[in-house]
Formats: sequence, C-alpha cells, structure tokens
Amino acid sequence: MTAAAVHVEAIAVRHIRSFARQPWWIAISLMQPVIYLVLFSQLFGVMGNVPGFGGSYLDFILPGVVAISALSSGGWAGTASIEDMDRGVMGRMLVTPVNRGAIITGHLAQGALIVVIQAIILVGLGFLMGARFDGGLPGIAIMFVASVLLGAAAGALSHGLALLARTQETLIAASQGIILPMTFLSTAFMIPALMPDWMATVASYNPLTWAVEASRAALDGAGDPAFVVSRLAWLAIFLVVSIVLALRAFGRYRRAI
Repeated sequence: MTAAAVHVEAIAVRHIRSFARQPWWIAISLMQPVIYLVLFSQLFGVMGNVPGFGGSYLDFILPGVVAISALSSGGWAGTASIEDMDRGVMGRMLVTPVNRGAIITGHLAQGALIVVIQAIILVGLGFLMGARFDGGLPGIAIMFVASVLLGAAAGALSHGLALLARTQETLIAASQGIILPMTFLSTAFMIPALMPDWMATVASYNPLTWAVEASRAALDGAGDPAFVVSRLAWLAIFLVVSIVLALRAFGRYRRAI
C-alpha cells in the first residue's frame, strides 16, 4: 500500500470514528428524504398512471430520493473542514508529512460510507412501502454506485467551498442555494416530457439527473446498459473535476495561512 493510500485510510478512519460517536446524525439527515419518499409518493401517486412513470410513482421517485439524499449529504460535508480549521486540527495536519490530497479524499471516503448507509435505509423503507426492484441486487448496486459518485463529487465541492469561505454561515447559505435548485431542476420528481422546455434542458445537464437516470434504468432491469454506463461515466468525470477544484482550493488555503 502506498503512503498516500495509508494517509487516506488514516484520515477516513478518523472521520468514521467521529461519525460513529453520533449515529443519530443519520436519522436527522434522512428526515427530508424520508418526507419526500413517503409524502410525495402518496400525494402524487396518481402520476404513476401517466405514460412515462412506469405505472408506479413510488418506483419512479425512489431512485430520485436516494440520489437527493447523497447530494444533500455531500453538500454539508464541508462543515467538517471548517470545524477542523476552527479547532486548529487543519493547521496541525499541515505541519505533518501527511499527503495533502489525502486530507480531502479521506473525508470523501467517510462520506461514501454515509451515503451507502442512507441508501440502504431508504431502499428498505421503499421495499416496505411496496416498491419493486426488477433489476434485483445488481440494479440496487448500480444505484448505490451512482449515489456515491454524486455524493463524493458534491462533498469535494463542499470541502473546496469551505476552504475558501472558512465560515459555517457562508457554507450553509451556499449549499442551500445550490442543492435546492439542483433538486427541483432535475428528473427526480418529474419526467422531462412534462417539464417546461427550458427546465428539461437544464435538467439534462444536472449531475443529479445523471444519477437518477442511471439508477432508474438499472432498477428497471430492462434498461440499456450502454445508457447506464454513459451516465456513470459523466458522474465519474464530475467527481474528478470536483476533486481537482477542491485541491486547488486547498492549495489556495495553504498559501493564505
């Protein structure tokens, strides 16, 4: 194992241990996705009869809610960097030989674990509500992969923003200002054919839409594998770009202190 991998593991374990001491955070972070899943699936259940929804609005919305949960989790990830800066932990790490990239990617590894745990809970709730998973375990696994890629990319951007803003208030305002429009300018709740043209166009470039569409196609069991791979590839590119931007923000932070 390379030194960089060892450093990523050490930092990830540190954050996982911190997370293990406050497991209630999972329940709090799932409140909004659960509300979306339970209330929206009931309120708009009749939409399942409209062509394009596959006969069940619950089946349609579940992948969207899982992806939204990953996006929200990633969007708040930068608060950990601000806490490290405020407590002097970041400064102490910078005087050690730890790999600088590992400081960011270690956070992302912990975030990926949180995304998977949240997705498992939401899938279990969806199953209890009557959702079908025609794609079986492979389809569910692909949904998890799409959610992890989306959550990690959002997490990288959140950490980068935190390193530039350095205040909780600015990060929270910026995260809310980005996550909310991304949520509703996507296909998480509605098919593109029923959206205004401009909104459908914006949604097609939304990473949240890529994750949702890959998940739906995989869970359907009859989706085009090439389509699923293309959406996962776009998410992977989004993740790489996000990490690069986060590392550039980290470099700027190091030069400023």
